[in-house]
Amino acid sequence: MKRILKIFGLLVFAALVLWVFVYLYKQSKADPIVYDVESPFTTTIVKKTVATGSVVPRREIAIKPQESGIIRDIFVNPGDRVKQGDLIARIQIIPEMIEVNAAENRLNKARLEFENARTEFERKKELFEQRVIARSEFEAEELRFKTRGEDLSAAENHLQLIQEGVTKKMGAQTNTLIRSTIEGMVLDVPVKEGNSVIRSNAFNDGTTIAIVADMNEMIFEGKVDETEVGKIKEGMHLLLTIGALESESFDAYLEYISPKGVEESGAIQFEIRAAVKLQDNVFIRAGYSANADIVLDRRDSVLVVAEKVLQFSGDSIFVEVETAPQTFVKRQVKTGLSDGINIEVVDGLNSEEKVKVPKI
Repeated sequence: MKRILKIFGLLVFAALVLWVFVYLYKQSKADPIVYDVESPFTTTIVKKTVATGSVVPRREIAIKPQESGIIRDIFVNPGDRVKQGDLIARIQIIPEMIEVNAAENRLNKARLEFENARTEFERKKELFEQRVIARSEFEAEELRFKTRGEDLSAAENHLQLIQEGVTKKMGAQTNTLIRSTIEGMVLDVPVKEGNSVIRSNAFNDGTTIAIVADMNEMIFEGKVDETEVGKIKEGMHLLLTIGALESESFDAYLEYISPKGVEESGAIQFEIRAAVKLQDNVFIRAGYSANADIVLDRRDSVLVVAEKVLQFSGDSIFVEVETAPQTFVKRQVKTGLSDGINIEVVDGLNSEEKVKVPKI
């Protein structure tokens, strides 16, 4: 039994030795590693950051009623273009009974005082014509009579204004007709005929009847991370791409950077705004999402290499230059601006040389 085990062990050892020799032989016959090479080339390097946001009208106005009431007629639809002063809607005023009752009481009192003043005026007038009283006394009574007449007219107008929202003296001017305050496009009409609306006051903003915006002047509103905000300034050029208009790009110019950041998802973001240069044949809808490429730095027509060919040792940067086929020598280079893919070569290479692309 021991002899069998010994023979078996010798066979295993011999097989292992044979496998090692075969493996070493195959390794010695393996193909040598062939490295790809690339030549530096001339191009433009642009360093940029991206801001996400949306395109909105510079002027967007919420049209609100001057009186509370019920919508009787709506004269516009979303998408309609209106001019300043165009009719948007008509409301019917529903007066509060307490106010109506107070106004009626005031009118009745003013009417009684006017009738009393008229009677007294006519009596004093007759006495003055008979030269019984002095002119000054008559004129004082005449003034009181006219004052009571004005009070009566004011009381009538007040009651009519509460009930109808307009007086006879106002003519075409009425708070029941809602008109556009700017020229532009109607973006939204959030109410329907029959809806109750309230005017703005100290306790609420009032009901929005329509939203009108000037679509001929658009701005980009976006946010930039705090790591990039120090690199941008007003007047910088932005290249705007809109998700809904993939084939189009728009120029924009930075005009505002918020002095205060806001925390979002653990990062500090700063709001920016940029004026968008519109194109005549492209209509931009309000609220389109967009990305803005902000150019931080630029180098035109410079010698560059791909960043993947660089090798680093401490603070030094090297490339391997081909001196003969698949023979390379390490050389230090000086680099400049990078766009994340290609990097400017300031010194150490020329366009006719080839550099080694390391295997990943």
